[in-house]
Amino acid sequence: MARPYICLLALPAVLLLGIAIISRSQGLRGEKHPSAPRIPSQFSQEERFTMKEALKGAIQIPTVSFSPKELNTTALAEFREYIRKVFPTLFKTSFIQHEIVGEYSHLFTIHGSDPSLQPYMLIAHIDVVPAPEEGWDVPPFSGLERDGFIYGRGTLDNKNSLMGILQALELLLIRNYVPQRSFFIALGHDEEVSGINGAQKMSALLQARGVHLAFIVDEGSFILEDIIPNLKNPFAMVSVTEKGSINLMLQVNMTPGHSSVPPKETSIGILAAAVSRLEQTPMPNMFADGPVMTALQELADEFSFPTNLVLSNLWLFRPLVSRLLERSFVTNALVRTTVALTMFNAGVKANVIAPVAQALVNFRIHPAQTVQEVLKLAKDIVADDRVQFHVLYAFDPPPVSPFDDQALGYQLLRQTIRSVFPEVNHVVPGICVGNTDSRHFLNLTSAIYLFNPVYINSQGFLTLHGLNEKISVQAYEMQVKFIFEFIQNADTDPRPDPHVHEL
Repeated sequence: MARPYICLLALPAVLLLGIAIISRSQGLRGEKHPSAPRIPSQFSQEERFTMKEALKGAIQIPTVSFSPKELNTTALAEFREYIRKVFPTLFKTSFIQHEIVGEYSHLFTIHGSDPSLQPYMLIAHIDVVPAPEEGWDVPPFSGLERDGFIYGRGTLDNKNSLMGILQALELLLIRNYVPQRSFFIALGHDEEVSGINGAQKMSALLQARGVHLAFIVDEGSFILEDIIPNLKNPFAMVSVTEKGSINLMLQVNMTPGHSSVPPKETSIGILAAAVSRLEQTPMPNMFADGPVMTALQELADEFSFPTNLVLSNLWLFRPLVSRLLERSFVTNALVRTTVALTMFNAGVKANVIAPVAQALVNFRIHPAQTVQEVLKLAKDIVADDRVQFHVLYAFDPPPVSPFDDQALGYQLLRQTIRSVFPEVNHVVPGICVGNTDSRHFLNLTSAIYLFNPVYINSQGFLTLHGLNEKISVQAYEMQVKFIFEFIQNADTDPRPDPHVHEL
């Protein structure tokens, strides 16, 4: 802190400078950009049928990513031609530039009429995770419509967003829309396997061009219902950060031998005990260190007594609430680093003591922690020098994006949610428990928001990367409507003017 007498000497100059700055800032903020006539988000029956069929067709193209080096490139090439066919206006519009990046990713630059407005970006991804047919009610790449739902891999993660963005823009262009604010659409082809050849290359390309973004919107959160006990009304969670990740290989090496004379401990037994300790010893509860506590405080009035009293006084009841959140697998993931044993490999023959045992553990790191902190905690929990730690892949959580009244992207999302989903009373900040392509664009902006304008409950979460992934036709229509409205809203600035004191 500066010395008091220096502050006193500087005060007259600061006041004079402040008058000038306030005058200038009022003038700049007062320069309201003229708004184009609003295009209503009303779609004909034919348009609704067309958008539904377009999504079905996209689901039928199996753009599966198995690993960073094993992608269905035939399907990715087919998808490239498919979007050209179903969105012809988008591809022939003069103020839209389309580029192929990393062979299969798509970067659209939509040039706005007002270059003084900082551009933004919408992100989605083309690829999906594998989907064996066993256990599905319908074939996972059929795009079959049943009882008002479209089934298939990618209906929630993430072709609904991708097709919704392109569909909304196509419908706007058909209605002769010209944006005032420029924006980008980045469609990555390898998000499910880290995004190195898609999003990362698009980010590098834009950085080389000197692009700076006002904000980014990607997938990552939803309108949630039946997620928090005793909360009856749905609420929208806009994630303002996402978790980091570690893929950690645990390995135990032992001398092989005959199973008829086993040693007291085997490589498999030692490793099994180690991963069991990791599973049975949760990482610290970080509820107090993140946006989830802010979210619950904002939701307090949605609960009845005494829950509303508890959430309004988290300074007192925080330990109780943090423990309650641990009871659900969904909310537990919001308050701590999670540990998941995903692969186990050991043994060469039924009568041979395994010389090597390996286990792959995936950590999703809470934004209040780092890779190094989690690794130290894991080693302390395992507490066995015979277990080797090999980090295969790791990255820290990104910084928390601003979500106050002056955060343009957050306020635009809030405004659009309230307009399209008037039954949703609250828009709150949150944490994305998965990982998205957006983290590759941190070099272009400090404001990244993760939101998918679709209702989801705890059962719906199980279909993500699971069985019977589906979206209702009505939900997809509302998603297109949301993006249609959001793009137009982005031409304006919903933020309140900064409060200025009269001198």
